[in-house]
Amino acid sequence: MNQFIALYKKELKEAFRDKRAILAALLMAFMAPVMIFGISKFAIKEAVEKPPIYVSIQGAAFAPKLLTHLKRDHILPLTAVPKTDRALWQKRNMQLIIPTTYADDLLAGKPIKLIFKADYSEQALSTPIRRIKQSVQYFSRLIGYKRIVMRGIDTRLLNPVQLEQQDTAVPNNNAKFISMMLGLYLLMAAFMSGLSVAIDSSAGERERNVLEMLLCQPVSTTKIVLAKLCCASLIAVIGVVLTLTLTTFAVSFIDLTKIGATFNVDAFTISTLLLILLPICFFSSSLQLFFSFQAKSFKEAQSMMSMVIVLPALVPLMLTFIDNKPVWLNWVPISGQSLLMEHLFKQMPVSWLALLVTTLLTVMITLALVWLTAYKLKSEKIVLSLS
Repeated sequence: MNQFIALYKKELKEAFRDKRAILAALLMAFMAPVMIFGISKFAIKEAVEKPPIYVSIQGAAFAPKLLTHLKRDHILPLTAVPKTDRALWQKRNMQLIIPTTYADDLLAGKPIKLIFKADYSEQALSTPIRRIKQSVQYFSRLIGYKRIVMRGIDTRLLNPVQLEQQDTAVPNNNAKFISMMLGLYLLMAAFMSGLSVAIDSSAGERERNVLEMLLCQPVSTTKIVLAKLCCASLIAVIGVVLTLTLTTFAVSFIDLTKIGATFNVDAFTISTLLLILLPICFFSSSLQLFFSFQAKSFKEAQSMMSMVIVLPALVPLMLTFIDNKPVWLNWVPISGQSLLMEHLFKQMPVSWLALLVTTLLTVMITLALVWLTAYKLKSEKIVLSLS
């Protein structure tokens, strides 16, 4: 035990010696609140406000009432664009062509074909295109309803079946984009915060010949690996706690009432999140140590870890595309933790059985990686980085 404590103190001393490396390791904890705050403010602004859209309208003189309707929806002709934004909207080049027969076709009750030209593949135009289509469709329905009323027909005949929607989601669910980003950033923090420490204490020490001298001491390789694991995991836990604390503080400055949502992280949620993510911190550090020792150099270890840290971002993304999730996903590491956090943010009852099984599997895999890494360190091929 004394040997392990001495090794652990040595790892902590080396880890915290380079202050810049520690700040870089905890960068995710500071980036997450800023990203969530910025994206949330932008999403709320897009959902609540209707910024003006400028379209090149040909034949505007033939449909004055249509133009008045579009103006109420903040869809304006290109001639009204401010000088500062003129180049942007000219580049977007959206055109609405009104036929010269608009008034005659409207009077005769014939279908009127408006032509709308735009680059539908342009991501920046998706919202303007959607708003223009909805506005024109609503104007068309208004004309249709008026024609029916003039003929003495009840407009309710057009809607024989009415669907009454009742949202049973709790207010936290309406802030789903925040919970999704927070869950993803917490997993990323668990994987990225201890990354530099794990690489430096493995591939880095081997290049500095510190590892060879350490293995010459009468200390078991298991204790050496455990000391390095605990040090890297401690940094990972600090990163997760910082991410959770700073994000909770940042979200408090976002006015979610504009979209009828709330996002509260109470003491129970924080404690449960830490309980969920603690095994992931040890699992990620053990995975990083294992692959770093397999690398031939420090640079190779960094390249290899860039692929490993994609794992926490890839798994939650894949889960969003699976409608009927298999039961076994609730028990597998990373996916199990992702689903547990999703249920927790939705204020659904936490499955303690799923939490227990997922934690046990994660711990078992972590211990297996520790044993395998310690066994590999007994080989000169790994210690001396031989081909």
